Amino acid sequence: MGSYIAIALFSPLLGFTISGLFGRFLPKNVTGIIASLSVFVSFVCSIMLFNHLHNGGDAVKLETFNWIAAGNISIDFSFLADKLSVWMMMIITGVGFLIHIYSMGYMHHDEGFYKFFAYLNLFIFSMLTLVLGANYVIMFFGWEGVGLCSYLLIGFWYANKEYGYAARKAFIMNRIGDLGLLLGIFMLFNVFGTTDYQTVFSSAGTANSATIELICILLFVGAVGKSAQIPLFTWLPDAMAGPTPVSALIHAATMVTAGIYLVARSSVFFVSSELASTIVLVVGLVTAVVAATIGLKQNDIKKVLAYSTVSQLGYMFVALGVGAYSTALFHVTTHAFFKALLFLGSGSVIHAMSGEQDIRFMGGLSKKLKITHFTFLLGTLAIAGVPPLAGFFSKDEILAKAFYGNGILVFILLAVTSVITAVYMFRLYFLTFHGEFRGTEEQKHHLHESPSTMTIPLIILAILSCVGGGLGLSSLFSHHHFADTFLSSVLTNANIPHPSHLFEIVVLVVSVVLLAIIILMTRSYYTKKQNVPTSADEETGFGRILSKKYYFDEIYKTLIQKPIEWLSNFAHDFIDRKFIDGIVNISGRGVTVCGNYLRRVQTGNVEFYLLAMVVGVIAFLIIYQLV
Repeated sequence: MGSYIAIALFSPLLGFTISGLFGRFLPKNVTGIIASLSVFVSFVCSIMLFNHLHNGGDAVKLETFNWIAAGNISIDFSFLADKLSVWMMMIITGVGFLIHIYSMGYMHHDEGFYKFFAYLNLFIFSMLTLVLGANYVIMFFGWEGVGLCSYLLIGFWYANKEYGYAARKAFIMNRIGDLGLLLGIFMLFNVFGTTDYQTVFSSAGTANSATIELICILLFVGAVGKSAQIPLFTWLPDAMAGPTPVSALIHAATMVTAGIYLVARSSVFFVSSELASTIVLVVGLVTAVVAATIGLKQNDIKKVLAYSTVSQLGYMFVALGVGAYSTALFHVTTHAFFKALLFLGSGSVIHAMSGEQDIRFMGGLSKKLKITHFTFLLGTLAIAGVPPLAGFFSKDEILAKAFYGNGILVFILLAVTSVITAVYMFRLYFLTFHGEFRGTEEQKHHLHESPSTMTIPLIILAILSCVGGGLGLSSLFSHHHFADTFLSSVLTNANIPHPSHLFEIVVLVVSVVLLAIIILMTRSYYTKKQNVPTSADEETGFGRILSKKYYFDEIYKTLIQKPIEWLSNFAHDFIDRKFIDGIVNISGRGVTVCGNYLRRVQTGNVEFYLLAMVVGVIAFLIIYQLV
């Protein structure tokens, strides 16, 4: 079975090599097909590994070579396919394959077509390395590769300076989190003498509890950066500068869930670390609420979805914080389906609108974009938690785990956030697809449905968004579901009481009633009354605060960016130019002055030179005799 791991990793790496080296010489369709097939091969391998594990097989380990050997440090370049890594593999390669197919239509007219697919394949390879690594060092290798690919894809259209700035912002903010992760890995090695998962986890009980707490906090810092949690979350909305398939692949279904994977992989540590788990819970809860409220006042179709992603990631961290690790992975799965669908649907809208992303200038698109409209509606219903779609089951389970695992306050805040999510998502849906068209006549004339390469992935993801909740369907009244059972052997879940049947029924009924009210109210406000949102500068009161995203960027600029720039300018103007350059210049001036005096000796008089030589020889002899 180890060959399946090798093929799954090698296939997208081979696709990256072919697209990168030969893509410019191949027809675009050929490049796109090769890149897509390379990911599909990895998906097939993940299915084979899943089938092996599901049928009772043991975890598969692929050991290649000893990568680092220095003193007592020995790190193998090895990979582990257990139930958790294979679960993530299927999401990465399955959704990734659909996004590759979608990209063939979306990026068809782009000059950097071959380069785009090379980057996508390299990202898939890096992400697979991250989840398949058998130790924290190999995981970190893939972690950094994912960060590099994110930088390349966000800034893909680098001619636009703002897009380049967004790419640098994402790269730098991720590096802040990565420093915490790296320190955590160093501490793990210092305590256990290795970073191998199986060895470290089996020895977890031998370590000092305070040390484990610190390790967990450092690991979580890495997760905060990669999964865009407060305070390192502002990079993700700006990352929408990249092509829309990038938003779907990296910032909805895969890369941003790397932090969830890291905490879940380390669940044996976190479940016994009360302080660290509390920090995870609080950060996730605050992020979920803050990001959801910001989403209420955003007018860029992709940024609404971006803040929605940040908020949903907060939900997942709340589940991790209460010790419901399999529940978090369940929501990772359903979120991958409906959020990838929504991002790709937004890309189809942008494609039809000739690049327009502001929902204030859309409207009435349901008549022209029938497939996009219907699939986007299903995605909206799923993320809003409408039963029996996928989002309902995973969200319902998080609410239940939060209530029984931490108490009423966390439950209420998550429930309110869920209501806010439904409000801004149906606001987005009705402003985009219903009412009168608010764009230009030229845009109206060119409105058309996307090609089949874009609509087929939308249809498949829409189906998954409908039936994906089946992974948790049995939990509604039996308290057990497939994801929980399958992952139980690799995740150390906290002992949370099962919700009562009455609780499940109440949540179900209240959800349906509230969602019906929200749908009717948003439809009336934005469709019948045709209210159009105002710009950020026209907002007043709390609405202005939300539209300005709580001024996070401005605060960071004032407290962090400007002081660093001032310090940099001070170091340049005073330390570098005046002090260091001053020393160098003084040395130069000294040499010049000495040279000016010495050159006066060069008179051109031969007799003087002979006299100087004789005097020099005599002086040398005298010194020699004295010594």
